[in-house]
This record gives sequence, C-alpha cells and structure tokens, in this order.
Amino acid sequence: MMKEQCVRGVRFLTSGKLDVKHGFAARLGGVSQGIYASLNLRVHCDDAPENIRENYRRLFSALDMPEAAVFSRQVHGKCVRAATQADVHTLFTDVPYEADGLITSTPGLPLIIFTADCVPILLHDGVHRAVGAVHAGWRGTALDIAGEAVRRMSAEYGCVPADIHAAIGPCIGPCCFETGPEVPAAMTETLGAAAEPMIARRGGKFTVDLKGINRLLLERAGLLPENIDVSGICTMCSHDLFWSHRYTKGRRGTQGSVIMLS
Repeated sequence: MMKEQCVRGVRFLTSGKLDVKHGFAARLGGVSQGIYASLNLRVHCDDAPENIRENYRRLFSALDMPEAAVFSRQVHGKCVRAATQADVHTLFTDVPYEADGLITSTPGLPLIIFTADCVPILLHDGVHRAVGAVHAGWRGTALDIAGEAVRRMSAEYGCVPADIHAAIGPCIGPCCFETGPEVPAAMTETLGAAAEPMIARRGGKFTVDLKGINRLLLERAGLLPENIDVSGICTMCSHDLFWSHRYTKGRRGTQGSVIMLS
C-alpha cells in the first residue's frame, strides 16, 4: 500500500514494497507559477529556468538524494538503459540517448522518469541489489517495457524476477482513459484475451486500465503478485495533486518518479 508523505512542503508517494529511497512526486511544493504551479520538473518548456532548478533541488532534498541523477529522452518506446555514473547529466543539457526505462546497480545514483498521465513503475531487487525506473505510456505498455525492464535487470545484474518488487504509481485510470480502437487493439495484440478484462466499451469509445495491464505484464515477467504495489490514484481525477496531460490539454508541467539504490 502506498503512503503519501510531505517533507518541507514537497508531497510524494512511497511504497512499502520498495526497501530503498524512492518517491512518486506530486505537483505540489515547488516555486513555479501560472500553468506550471508549483513543482514543475519539465525542462523543455517556457517555465523560468531558476524555478525549475529550485524545484529539482527541493524534490531531491525531500527524498534525501543527491541531485546528480540519470535522465533520459523518453520516446514511448521499449528501450531500457543500464545506467552508470557516466550517464549523469545536468539540467538543460541534451541527453544523448533515448530510453523509457533505466536500471542500475550503482549505489547512490538516482534514476528519474517523467509522467503526466503515463504509468510510472519503480523496481527494486534487494537480493541482487539493483533498481529500475520505467515510463510506460500506452505505446510502451503495448511494447511490454515493464517486462523488458525485468528481463534487462536479469541479464545485466543476475536478478531473479521473483526477487524483484515493483510499485506502479499514479497515472490516468480507466475512469478517464477513453480511447479509440487502436489502444485496445495494441493491448490485445500483446496480451491476447488476457487484456479483455481491462478493456471496456463506453459508447463509441473504449476505456483501458493501464495499471492493470502493466501489473499483468510484470507478473508474466515473473514477479510475484504479492510483490507488486499499485496506486489507486488517477492523475486526471486528481489533477490538483498530479499533473495530467489530458486535463490540461497539454499546457502543464511534469512530475518525476525517482529511485536510488542505497
């Protein structure tokens, strides 16, 4: 079960399944103004750079982590990068690689991914000492990036899927994720009939449970059901607490989900 925390005004969720420093940041506790109020972590926008820098400082201070984190250029794909200290980049510098998942066995190296309706997933193997952070939009979900992250942790660090714990953070829920037929088609192509309980018709549209599908993909990758935590928060319903791309029609900031091996 996830717990909401507030440290020096910064609000974030943590999961009892992850025995390392981590957090799913909310949109509160920063200094940005207007449409970016207040904890905006979106770098490529017209928010003031000094505000963005202060927001990052506040978030990492609240999480008790160093600010030297690993970022990536997210493209809604399935690439998972094994990160080292060499992958640390400063704010406002171009990251030279694309990845929607990050994994590492390096202690003291924060991994951060960004969402504003997409699914954030944090992973931890306490036996083989590795962590991961995954950004899963509906395209990445259909590509099984969650399962790919588990497989890469196994290949890179010798992780056993049954030892990996996962937390699926706030994202748009089936209550609000209304789509055309292309999204259900992509999910059933990946999961077959197993996806059907997480897809429903709503008039001429469909609703899709991205959290449920990612949970199933993690289980198929070998995680034990009891080792997976899922937030019940829908970012669109809770747009006052979390950034929602759909609610704001794209005029928004972004939140981060961060994990670090101690």
